Amino acid sequence: MLELRHLRTLSALRSAGSLVRAAQLLNLTQSALSHQIKLLEDRYEGPLFERKSVPISFTATGARLLQLADLLLPEIELAERDVARLTQGDTGQLRVVLECHTCFDWLMPVMDEFRRRWPDVEIDLVSGFHSEPAELLRSGAADLVIGSNYGDQFATFPLFRFEILVVMAQKHRLAAQRRLQAADFEGETLITYPVPEQRIDLIREVLKPAGVQVERRTAELTVAVLQLVASRRGIAALPNWAIKNYVDYDYVIARPIGDAGLWSDLFVSVPPAQQHKAYVRDFVHVIREQCASSLDGIKLLS
Repeated sequence: MLELRHLRTLSALRSAGSLVRAAQLLNLTQSALSHQIKLLEDRYEGPLFERKSVPISFTATGARLLQLADLLLPEIELAERDVARLTQGDTGQLRVVLECHTCFDWLMPVMDEFRRRWPDVEIDLVSGFHSEPAELLRSGAADLVIGSNYGDQFATFPLFRFEILVVMAQKHRLAAQRRLQAADFEGETLITYPVPEQRIDLIREVLKPAGVQVERRTAELTVAVLQLVASRRGIAALPNWAIKNYVDYDYVIARPIGDAGLWSDLFVSVPPAQQHKAYVRDFVHVIREQCASSLDGIKLLS
């Protein structure tokens, strides 16, 4: 029997663009997702999509089932939100704090979609630099933080893992190297956002353990950081999604850090009293869904 989970699987495949990312979006193992698709294909006696196409190209059978998914899933999601409004209320507020400066690049479309879904929930960004975002949750000055995992003191929702890359000018002395190790940073100026050192992954995870110290220069905007890098004022370490366009247009070049790369995980944290609110959970869902389809090189966390 065709089930809603099958329609959600096809929709996730289209949004994510690959089996791996669709499995992450659905919180399934890749083998479980493949098994589900095989059962569907056995039922309809033919493939639902072309296996070697990038992005995924659906067959006539798969496209027809997607049409059904596009009709049913939005109505079901709307009904679920309406039920949540009836049982929990349809008003509230989400004052969002960003620990991650580069999150602005993808957060605006997320907020637009959330406002469409929850028009009576006031969502806004808490402005200004905050050295300890978790304190805003404790004091009640914020409702939600996008950033690190603060442990058991708050309710935490996993978002995704991303790689941090070193960004440098085209003719930088390290440009010929395929990967950078801690010793390569000796004598360099590291351009960062104005945050404490302990919140900079490169310093905390790579340079300090190796006893390497660097000079720091700060800038508040990503574009300002990249302008300084391109003009040979120093190097930076930024998420892969934040620099993709600049690298694609040869404005700067990027290199991975260490043999396995330097990876960081992103979470949503809320006070425990907020964790079961439908609009909070839907906000997390919208982030995961939109980022899975729009950000290259990320791995959704389960």
